[in-house]
Amino acid sequence: MSDPHPIGIFDSGVGGLSVLREIRARLPHENVIYCADSGFAPYGNRSTEEIRERSLFLSQFLLQHACKALVIACNTATAAAADTLRQRWPDLPIIGMEPAVKPATAATRSGVVGVLATVGTLVSARFAALLDTFGSDVDVITQPCPGLMECVERGELDTSATRALLDSYVQPLLQADADVIVLGCTHYVFLRALVQELAGPDVRLIDTGAAVAAQLERRLIAGGLLTLAQAEGTENFWISSEDPQMNATLQFLWHKKATFSLLPTPESHNASRSLMT
Repeated sequence: MSDPHPIGIFDSGVGGLSVLREIRARLPHENVIYCADSGFAPYGNRSTEEIRERSLFLSQFLLQHACKALVIACNTATAAAADTLRQRWPDLPIIGMEPAVKPATAATRSGVVGVLATVGTLVSARFAALLDTFGSDVDVITQPCPGLMECVERGELDTSATRALLDSYVQPLLQADADVIVLGCTHYVFLRALVQELAGPDVRLIDTGAAVAAQLERRLIAGGLLTLAQAEGTENFWISSEDPQMNATLQFLWHKKATFSLLPTPESHNASRSLMT
C-alpha cells in the first residue's frame, strides 16, 4: 500500500523545523504541511486552555488538507494537548514529543542531567511524570529559558545578545556538574552549536527530533501509510503571524526559496468549513 497524502506538523513557531529536518532525512518521499503558530508564540506564556485551543485549530486545519498523520513538534503543546487530540481522533497517528530525560539519565556519568526548556514544559504534569519515572536515580537540574525561543524566531542564532542569554542559562547547569544537557524545546536545537561551545566538548547534548522521526516512520509503516513513490517530497509552510521577517527566518533555517502562507483565523476557517458541509 502507498498513501501520498501529506504529513501535518505544527509548532508554536519555527522550532519544529528542526523536527522536520529529521523527518525529511528519514522519509525523503513524504509530502509535508508545516504550521508555525508564531502569531501566538511563545506557548510557554499561555495557559493550558489556550494552547489546547490552538492545537485543536491547527490540527483541524491540517486535517482539512487531508493529512494522514500529525506531528506535534513542540514539547509544550504535546504536554497541553496531545491527550485531547488523540481522544478527538483516535484512529489518526499523532506523534508528540517530550524532553529526552530517559536517554539523558542513561548517558550521564556524573549523575547530573541539565534540562533547558520553556516554562510551559517544565511546569507540565507530563514533565513531572518523566522526572518521577526516570529521574529518581540522578539529579535533574531544570533551567527555564525565557526569551530564548524568540531569538530563534528572529533567526538570531549567534548574536552577542543570544550568546549572553544562553550562557546565563547554561552556566548554572555546568556549575551543578551536569555532563548531559537536554535541549527540551525544538527551537533550541538550532542553537546546538552554540550550546556545545558554551558547555564544552565533554558535555553531551540530547534532543528528541530523530526519535520522533523514527516513531513517525513506525506508525506510517504499521498503518500502510508510507508514500512509496520515489519522487522527492514537498513542503508547504503556513504561519499565523503577519510579520514579514518570518519569511527571512524560514529561508535562513530551511531553504532560501521557502515562503510562508498566512493561516486563516479560526473564525474564517470555521466559516469555510461550514460552507463545505
